[in-house]
Amino acid sequence: MHIAIVDGYSTGAALARQLYALGVTCTHVQSQPQANEHLRRSFDAATYLANLGYDPDLQMVADRLTTLGVSRITAGAESGVTLAEQLSLHLGLPTNSAEHLAARRDKRLMGQAVAASGLATPRTHVARTPTAGRRWFEASGLPEAVVKPLASAGSDNVWFCRTAADVEAACASVLAAPTIFGEPNRAALVQERLVGSEYYINTVSHDGHHRVAEIWRYTKQVSPVSTPVYDYEEPVEATTQEARTLRRFTFAVLDALGIKSSPAHTEVMLTARGPVLIETGARLGGATAPDVVERYCGVSQTSLAAAALVDPQNLLDFDDTQTTWTGAVRHVEFVNHRQGQADANAAQKVAELPSAVAVGSAVDPGELIAPTGSLLSSPGYAYLAADDRDAVERDYARLREWERQGLHTV
Repeated sequence: MHIAIVDGYSTGAALARQLYALGVTCTHVQSQPQANEHLRRSFDAATYLANLGYDPDLQMVADRLTTLGVSRITAGAESGVTLAEQLSLHLGLPTNSAEHLAARRDKRLMGQAVAASGLATPRTHVARTPTAGRRWFEASGLPEAVVKPLASAGSDNVWFCRTAADVEAACASVLAAPTIFGEPNRAALVQERLVGSEYYINTVSHDGHHRVAEIWRYTKQVSPVSTPVYDYEEPVEATTQEARTLRRFTFAVLDALGIKSSPAHTEVMLTARGPVLIETGARLGGATAPDVVERYCGVSQTSLAAAALVDPQNLLDFDDTQTTWTGAVRHVEFVNHRQGQADANAAQKVAELPSAVAVGSAVDPGELIAPTGSLLSSPGYAYLAADDRDAVERDYARLREWERQGLHTV
């Protein structure tokens, strides 16, 4: 079996390793001439037979994949979603529907497709100028808004706004910058800021059959400049009522977006009016350690996706209503509070916490790092796990205290 991965970065690199361990031959394809450095550093060339690099000629890439005998194509990261689907459709391989291809990247089109299916989405406006964003917010009557790019990821250029002036400034910031994938922002998305509990639901689908691999509940903070700072996530048991509600809603979202044969990462807010879609990516959830998830849950989205690629029956046989977690698990994002050079000893210090079971660094020793204002500017993460939830809480509190004292910089 031969599988092509488009943009095998972040969790896509873990997927390549899983497939390699299963004896599957993989080839890598780039969707752009140059990947974002934050993503590129996660790439593992050793897991691929070949790296075709970037070629703007779709037919040329398709011919090369055919010659190699590739039978499935999947996205490794958000930037690779469209090309992976275009190549699959061109070659007649299992993938998502052609109808909503653009809506799986463009958040405006995404919201429209989901709302057309009768599912809840935030009130939204597409602003092509800062003034247009300000005027819409003034007329909306909303107490707060979120401003973000139409097609980026990793909380890139996401802003929480309380005033019309805030919205105007946030739109100006988005429109002046490219996305993390190097694409120009030709418009900014201005949305109602939802209130409730936020979750992400990681799924795998084949031929319209969906399964949930993981559900996690977010805890986020707001930075001094009103950007979202990821604090930590904790898993939600599949047997709970909140999990059942999220499962039903997410499957309906996947159907609305034509996600038939791929992993997906869906963010949902449970509000007083019920579940509301934030956004969906037709790819693996990013910035995770699948081996840790498998240790405490028995399955991860990455392992389920790999198994489904090898044999779709593996997915159909998986009962996603009965997955359970052993012990207390918390995925903690690092938060840096001061500018400086990255401390080479920070990750090792965190690893010595009694409940630390995995630590990942997103920076190189000596690299100049800024205070954390988004997921992309977090210097790394840790998974804390123990039989006793109090033990996790103690180590989490100790980590945050170290960070306030300057853990990540010298």
